[in-house]
Amino acid sequence: MTQSTPKIRIGTRGSPLALRQAEIVRALLAKAHHRPESDFEIVPLKTTGDRVLDRPLADAGGKGLFTKEIDEAQLGGRVELGVHSGKDVPTFLPEGIRIAAFPEREDPRDVLIAKGAASLADLPKAPVVGTSSVRRQALVLRARPDASIRLLRGNVGTRLEKITRGEFDATILALAGLRRLDLAGQAHAVLDPKIFPPSVAQGAIAITVRADDAKAAQLVAAIAHQPTQAAVTMERAFLAALDGSCRAPIGGHAQVKGERVFFSGIVIAPDGTGAVETTREGSIRDAEALGRDAGEELRRRAPAGALDA
Repeated sequence: MTQSTPKIRIGTRGSPLALRQAEIVRALLAKAHHRPESDFEIVPLKTTGDRVLDRPLADAGGKGLFTKEIDEAQLGGRVELGVHSGKDVPTFLPEGIRIAAFPEREDPRDVLIAKGAASLADLPKAPVVGTSSVRRQALVLRARPDASIRLLRGNVGTRLEKITRGEFDATILALAGLRRLDLAGQAHAVLDPKIFPPSVAQGAIAITVRADDAKAAQLVAAIAHQPTQAAVTMERAFLAALDGSCRAPIGGHAQVKGERVFFSGIVIAPDGTGAVETTREGSIRDAEALGRDAGEELRRRAPAGALDA
């Protein structure tokens, strides 16, 4: 009797977008290793971030709220892989967990969702904009100081429904999430990353493994996308140098073109009234060092209070 190959368990949040991202990873792994998708079991897990919906993530503990339970399941041996939205992964991972790969990134830009408006400038006077992101809040206020920011949490579908019902004039969402859910047609405008910089690692899927699980790391390495690895490594190094948390309005965007990487980063006051920005360009071999250098520069130049945790 032939012994069956044990299934690889993939831990993920249970939201429609998180499950779709896990399905993308499962399909990539199955194709890369010439195995049936049934060899990879998706295990939905409820995270703290999914349970806390009545206040901004920053007030509930910041980054890690969407990854903690998945990390624990990995460390406890209940799942081998963790699949996360790259922007949700803490700058500093818990002991025993490491990022093993980033598959090819989706479009990292933000989009405007609004009834009857094709840009932030087109929104009505004193618009009510829903978001739970301090970065998006600050960038909206920089463009529209007359805006009123109200908390908007929940999955993508919930946020879209609240705009449709007129509870808010607008919200900002990640284009990557809409595309993965086949909802890109809901976007009214794609926001220029030079004016509205995305969150670090936005659009990327991060796959984590236990630090001592060489077999899982080797399995996942087959679907790593090197340009994405370089870009996201640069952005995360930028964030690490700033010691950025969910409370800090920080944006970072790296693009790889051939063997070169181009980066822009911003730290902005929460009310949008002051910002410092910088750029870097260099070899992809130096991506991490360049990102760290950019972060150290902006840490010195940041507006008072912008980096307060």
